[in-house]
Amino acid sequence: MPTTTSSPQRIGVILVAGGSGQRLGYGIPKAQVPLSGVALLTRALQGVEASGVAAAVSVAVPAGDTVLRSLCADAGVSVPLTVVDGGETRAHSVRAALQALPEDLDAVLVHDAARALTPPQVFHRVAAALAAGAQAVIPAVPVTDTIKSTAPTAPAQAAIASLTVTGTPDRSALRAVQTPQGFDAGLLRSAHLAAMDFDAHQAAAVTDDAMLAESLGAAVYVVEGSDMSLKITTPLDLLLAEAVLAREQNLQED
Repeated sequence: MPTTTSSPQRIGVILVAGGSGQRLGYGIPKAQVPLSGVALLTRALQGVEASGVAAAVSVAVPAGDTVLRSLCADAGVSVPLTVVDGGETRAHSVRAALQALPEDLDAVLVHDAARALTPPQVFHRVAAALAAGAQAVIPAVPVTDTIKSTAPTAPAQAAIASLTVTGTPDRSALRAVQTPQGFDAGLLRSAHLAAMDFDAHQAAAVTDDAMLAESLGAAVYVVEGSDMSLKITTPLDLLLAEAVLAREQNLQED
């Protein structure tokens, strides 16, 4: 990683809160779902505020959602906060939020409201790497499961199973990627500008902003993530997050 030093950066934070939450089964947008009585979006905003890295925050919510807009207003964020309507895809939502941030930012962190328990230290590690000269940074944790690549089973064996194994990548080289992901502001704007020309297949294949940075040839650096930064997508994830939060609160009280 580059070791150059620089003056303190002005960092904007994008919080993506546009998920439908269908897999959680609450019948409301995911960011509205309560975690120990507090909405995921509120907890995520509290995490951004606790990190102290943001000079401005932009939140992308489902179009027309007034509940999440109200939660943003009541979250107690001490820096300018803008709420925008998200789009059909994550990239559309990030692009809308990016356009709402001030033009004079040095760097932008893109974070998921679904990772509502991300500790401030992860924000700090990403911000420190950007300050040291990185143009793109992701937090990640080692993969603990054995991973297999697969392909559809040949027609003659389709009655046995629908997939067959094609390989087993070296687990030691694999990482599970989290957020916030950090970028030089100009790089992120250029990456999303280029992505506007993607066809539907290309757009659907983009699962995080680091992929867009990679497509421009930028080096993407990896810093240590956190087990606390789990992504809440299913009811089991929510139960796990409840247990993690209860453990942390108990430790603080002891």
